[in-house]
Amino acid sequence: MPSGILGLDVGTSSVKAVLFDTDGAIRGEARVAYPLATPRPGWVEQDPETLWQALLRAAQAATAQAPELQVRGLAMAAQSGSLLLADETGRPLAPFITWMDGRSAALVARWRAEGRGSTIRAVSGWSLHPGLGLPTLAWLGEEMPALLGRARRILSVNDFLAHRLTGRFATNPSNAAGLQLLDVRTGDWSPELCALAGISPERLSPVRPSGAVIGRLRPEAAQATGLPQDAVVVNGGHDQACTALALGITQPGRFLLACGTAWVLTGVTDRPDPPGLPATLDVSGHVLPHRWTISQSLGGLGASLEWWVAQAWQGPDPARPAPREARFAALDRELAETRPGSRGLLFLPMTGGHRDPSTSRAGGFLGLGLEHSRGEMARAILESGAYELAWALDPVQAAGLPVDALWMVGGGARSALWPAILADVTGLAIHLPQGEHWPALGAALLAGAGSGLFPGLEEGRTWGSASVARTVTPDGERERIYRELFVRYRKAVREWAGEARDPTGREAA
Repeated sequence: MPSGILGLDVGTSSVKAVLFDTDGAIRGEARVAYPLATPRPGWVEQDPETLWQALLRAAQAATAQAPELQVRGLAMAAQSGSLLLADETGRPLAPFITWMDGRSAALVARWRAEGRGSTIRAVSGWSLHPGLGLPTLAWLGEEMPALLGRARRILSVNDFLAHRLTGRFATNPSNAAGLQLLDVRTGDWSPELCALAGISPERLSPVRPSGAVIGRLRPEAAQATGLPQDAVVVNGGHDQACTALALGITQPGRFLLACGTAWVLTGVTDRPDPPGLPATLDVSGHVLPHRWTISQSLGGLGASLEWWVAQAWQGPDPARPAPREARFAALDRELAETRPGSRGLLFLPMTGGHRDPSTSRAGGFLGLGLEHSRGEMARAILESGAYELAWALDPVQAAGLPVDALWMVGGGARSALWPAILADVTGLAIHLPQGEHWPALGAALLAGAGSGLFPGLEEGRTWGSASVARTVTPDGERERIYRELFVRYRKAVREWAGEARDPTGREAA
């Protein structure tokens, strides 16, 4: 019976399951969505049982499309930062507190004022932000001490689902990093950071390498998914690290821009403490040994465009909005009639930015007049995403870190115009890869190597590496126009945020 490999992409809003054969061809795929809950302002939670059932349904639906394949291995590319309080057996005591949650914002502000941020970043590799595990756990210790005290295990999404599949607890370096409790140099839990969070390291899952076998499927999991019980679950990684693996972003100089609802910029380094690393970049373990990722969240920049399309392209009957494909096709037609600069219109993102990746902040249009069309308003949103990316890249390039290529994936990469705007604003060539399902593909590569279907990860990547479908290069004239507009945009953002000008007179990043 021919062998198959299952890659699971466990994101913030859905699980995608993709079945590959050993030649790298996609033989089945399925997606199951799930909601987020906001029980209080600033709180963003997720039901763990809903997440588990979505994984089972997606896996079953994908593998049913090619029953002739026997799945030998599976792995997950999972969201990072969300945490779950559980008892000794892994039974949830409360919903997941997601990476989007803002309940610890006041605590984070207090810690920053006390100067703790630099110490935390020096150990964990991550800057201090609400939504990460460390401040969330500290908040729970202050506000819900009884609940935190009952928790014998603290799990990430990866840990929880791996345990449900195999009965064993395990995490990996890239997913563990999002809890902000890992010592990035040793690759193990930091007693210092755990003490600050109010927990002991023993309550966290063992950190094992990506690509290591966690265990075989439990009988109940095999029955629910339709997978063979002797299939092995292989340790995966954070979705961004798995995407980087699938795209061949394994050496310094290549950067990945994942632009879905949220945007994340990710590169690679060959050491956990690269000299001159900008404070804007977080360091995590890669899914490859002796490699680390450097990344920065730009927040929900894609969400701004989704919001505007939902408002302006519903169709003639609001009760029956036009299909998503039709709305974005209409958007592309109107964007084709616009020009760089959107006739002086600027848009300040409401859901993120290079300095503040939070999902809820004030923003909007500046300079809006009666002469502006909805297409120009949409273009201003696209341009704001490009300005925020260029702003994030400024300190990276100033530190001398190489930026040789920028691979763009996600919904934004399907836009007819957005890649060109990014190229013109950043001055970089934008590579658009052939194919899709990159997080699931990266997870499948790890599963194939871990289950023994490949002699090693490098051999597996002969069918997993991406090829360039299209490269978008900067246009000299538009690049000059955007260089001037970028200065205006930064000035507007600083004024909106009430920030003082750089005392040197320069526009600091």
